Amino acid sequence: MAVTLQRRSWPDSVPDQGELSSRAAAEAYVGGVCFKLGPPALIGAELEWLTTGPTGARPSLDRMAAALGPYAPVSLAPASAAAALPGGSRVTVEPGGQIELSSAPFADPAALTRHLAADAARLRDLLAAHRIGILAAAADAARPAERLLRLPRYAAMERRFAGIGPFGALMMCNTAATQVSVDAGADPGEVGARWTALYALGPALIAAFACSPRLHGAPPGSWASQRMRAWLRLDPSRVRPPVADWTDPISAYARWALDVPLLCLRCTDRDADWSPPPGATFADWLSGALDDEVSRRPGRADLDYHLTTLFPPVRAAGHLEVRYLDTQPGAGWTTPIHLFDALLSTPAVLAQATALAAPVAGEWSTAARYGLADPEIRRAAVDVLELATAHARTDSAAAELALASRRCRAGLTPLETAHNGSGVVAPTVSENAP
Repeated sequence: MAVTLQRRSWPDSVPDQGELSSRAAAEAYVGGVCFKLGPPALIGAELEWLTTGPTGARPSLDRMAAALGPYAPVSLAPASAAAALPGGSRVTVEPGGQIELSSAPFADPAALTRHLAADAARLRDLLAAHRIGILAAAADAARPAERLLRLPRYAAMERRFAGIGPFGALMMCNTAATQVSVDAGADPGEVGARWTALYALGPALIAAFACSPRLHGAPPGSWASQRMRAWLRLDPSRVRPPVADWTDPISAYARWALDVPLLCLRCTDRDADWSPPPGATFADWLSGALDDEVSRRPGRADLDYHLTTLFPPVRAAGHLEVRYLDTQPGAGWTTPIHLFDALLSTPAVLAQATALAAPVAGEWSTAARYGLADPEIRRAAVDVLELATAHARTDSAAAELALASRRCRAGLTPLETAHNGSGVVAPTVSENAP
């Protein structure tokens, strides 16, 4: 990833951030900052876990800050150095106390998994010393949603999502994901191909890695990925861009971003109400339509912040963030890293992966609900994993992907497999399963 947008809990100040003279200027800025062009070479990952205190309840923020020490994010300890762990990963905390480890980018996925695994072990030890456990689960099956972070961003988010039933709070506080990030591409053509592939692959891979059948507080219904169910039920304008209609994702993403309703308006007063006028978009603010409600026009820093409040399945943040996979049990998070590395290895492999996934490319809800029980989605998942196996960078990565392919062919979820201690997830069924 050439550039990552900075994510901060709240600003020390708002003005002096560079002007946006027009919508065209804002769209050009978004296209440039969200899609950094260059030969694709890097891969990164973000791992999220649920956290538990000594009694099984959510740990207090003070306990977490003490456990993390110099690695604590400023959302927990404003004076923290927020240092990277020895392997280059940085720690963040989500609204419900979920903890996230964001890797440094690497050219070699083996180096990425090695450094990220070491940082994950270090993080686990730091937390365990303060009697905090981490749980590799994509959805909290036992506890009601509870927001711990009292930051104005999350208060505004909570108010925004309150009208959609329980899913907003559940998404914020009770879900966790495994994310993989890849470079956008060398030129607009390559960006378009990689963007199209990552979206086409979404439903097949949601099913392949679905492992959150239970989510406390979710309405009745049987779903393979309750985590993805929660995301799909959020504000459609924010989480479901109309990518099927986009011939040029760079310009289309910029137009879409400006027309997404504002989630919050940053203020210099941390205790102020950051809620924007209902339905107002960034484009409205830029055009002067909010002059009566807001005392200033937006600048580039406001647009940067707005971009962090967009939650599509694949988000452009200089690089491309694949956000649609459940947190994987055990060390199963290594498999998606090798998968995307293989599928994006050459334009020819990328085109083949897109074609294999195309028959189910729009079946997001079906994939989240039925997972591998849907025969067409299951077929696509197996085909894509077999393609990745054939183009894996190393023999060990190929073996890991082959096991995942056989698991999917057998219709088994990651929760129905056993971890063998080597970083490989092995099926618990016979190798001869059909």
